[in-house]
Amino acid sequence: MLPAWPALSRAPASDGHTVLVFPGLSASDATTVPLRGYLGTLGYKTAGWSQGFNFGPRAGVLEKAKRDLRDACDASGRKVSLIGWSLGGVYARELAKELPDLVRGVITLGSPFAGPPKSTNAWRVYELTSGRSIDREHEQFNLPVAPPVPTTSIYSRSDGIVAWQGSIQQPDHDETENIEVVASHIGLGLNPSAWWAVADRLAQPEGAWRPFERTGLYGLKSFIYPDPARS
Repeated sequence: MLPAWPALSRAPASDGHTVLVFPGLSASDATTVPLRGYLGTLGYKTAGWSQGFNFGPRAGVLEKAKRDLRDACDASGRKVSLIGWSLGGVYARELAKELPDLVRGVITLGSPFAGPPKSTNAWRVYELTSGRSIDREHEQFNLPVAPPVPTTSIYSRSDGIVAWQGSIQQPDHDETENIEVVASHIGLGLNPSAWWAVADRLAQPEGAWRPFERTGLYGLKSFIYPDPARS
């Protein structure tokens, strides 16, 4: 992170809108402090999910997330961006589907929304901590369908926990995309290339979204971000 800081500090300027960040399975807001701190240096107003450890969508969890989203919109008078790491990204996508008028865009980090229920190495942990059947969860929600807002999935083939194919979203509309980085699942929230991609996506003007460009940054971006067209 330290060698990358000069480049990270040159990320596109913020317009100061609010960003809510959701942690992964069995994680808390403490794990997203570095990412939120970085976004804060760029000028964004950030907040965690404020629900302790993420043990799945137990009773009241999604309702609290909806209230927080509404409160953030009311406080700023603007739409809010949602970022979710792993399971947190599933929450972000589903919230944006239910309340699209309040959401500016969604960014997920290694989130398993497109694969079979047991296509991750964490499904047993999910069932143990949440007390819920992962098969029934997939029946209850249409997870592969993207929200009707700009949606970016950041994933890694070296994830190690989530099968990367499960993080590839289909082009359900013109404002969906996938960005590959080289990282571990647990390291995605502390990865400089992921941070730059997040900052770049958040800086897209509202109503004027464009796909991520792999060129630029002194010619380094094409080496940092693998070609999605490769086999």
